[in-house]
Amino acid sequence: MLTSKQRAYLRGMAQSYDTIFQVGKGGISDNMCEQISNALEARELIKLRVLENCDYNAKEAANEIAEAVGADVVQVIGTRFVLYRESVDHKKIDLSLVR
Repeated sequence: MLTSKQRAYLRGMAQSYDTIFQVGKGGISDNMCEQISNALEARELIKLRVLENCDYNAKEAANEIAEAVGADVVQVIGTRFVLYRESVDHKKIDLSLVR
């Protein structure tokens, strides 16, 4: 679980990130979760977006995907949300420094 300071640190980092996944009318599939999990392993922090034609709102989609891939929801703003999961092999973000 992330502390509020760690969450704030990750929010700041994510501002410059591009959205790399979109959740559309197809909803959230196992294949999509697998791709998101792979992206989290490679990057640790990713930004996603929910399209208007989706059955989920951003918060619902963020929570469902985070639970499916074992990630933390960093923030949800409008239709976009940010997920974080510590990487096993490609560790880039050191949250132990954030107190």
